[in-house]
Formats: sequence, structure tokens, C-alpha cells
Amino acid sequence: MLVLRIVGILTAIAIGSGIFAYLLTREQRYLRLAVRIAKYALIFALVVLALFVLERVIVL
Repeated sequence: MLVLRIVGILTAIAIGSGIFAYLLTREQRYLRLAVRIAKYALIFALVVLALFVLERVIVL
């Protein structure tokens, strides 16, 4: 869970920075970068949570 918290905080900082850079420059690449980071962070979180569920199933 600590890994998820660290990834979550870093993701929030990266997405916030991307949105802020987009608002300053109006360049779409910063917004696309923020969306790509959010997508990969969500995939990472789902994989980690699936591993936690798999661990619970194996223990039972």
C-alpha cells in the first residue's frame, strides 16, 4: 500500500504540472502527457490491487 501511496502522490504532482503547463502555454502535448500518465498510473494501480486479491485467494 505504501507503493500505491507514493505512486499516487507522484502521479498527482505530474498530472497537476501537466495541466498547469497546458494552462500557461495552451500546447496540447502537456494535456496529452497528463492523460497518458493518468492512464498508466491507473493500470499500475489495478495490477497491484489484482495482485493483492490474488494473494488473498491463494492464502484462503
